[in-house]
Amino acid sequence: MLLRHLILAICCSGGMALSAGIFAQEEETRKAPVMGPAIPDFGPVLTPPAGFYSLDPDTRYKVSIDIGKTADFPGDRNLKLTSVARFLNMYAQQGIPQENIEFSVVVHGMAANDLLSDEAYQARFNDPNPNTELLNQLHKAGVKIYLCGQTVAFRNIEWSEIRPDIIVALSAMGAHVRLQHEGYTLIPF
Repeated sequence: MLLRHLILAICCSGGMALSAGIFAQEEETRKAPVMGPAIPDFGPVLTPPAGFYSLDPDTRYKVSIDIGKTADFPGDRNLKLTSVARFLNMYAQQGIPQENIEFSVVVHGMAANDLLSDEAYQARFNDPNPNTELLNQLHKAGVKIYLCGQTVAFRNIEWSEIRPDIIVALSAMGAHVRLQHEGYTLIPF
């Protein structure tokens, strides 16, 4: 009987060691952020454990987000724009077809600077716009970006300074109302 318990304990220990090794390998994989495929160079994603709560791959989603703040220093990328890339990459990595997520961004306040052309940004901040390539990839992925026209006026931004792929709305508030009326779910943070 004692021998049987000893053999069982040794087998269980080996199984736990094997499980621990596999778990450690899974943990290591989760620690390495993965880029793409929706936005190839931005929006790193960590792989979650199996069985996580996620979006339904067979449902079409309309999502929007509000961005009113910019990076703390000129020359730094807007982290909220990077979050949009992360959202798109995260769900693309989990098998959600890209055509099943329609994403819109509403920009106002200080974040308007992030939507300036490279030339306009350079003239204002003595640096190229650090968001340019991210904005290019978001645009290529079908993300619509709306800029508050009131912000443009009150911040003395010339229409010619705004990137041509940006949609100017009468106001950010109105853009949110219309997007929600059209069925967009607002990400609240």
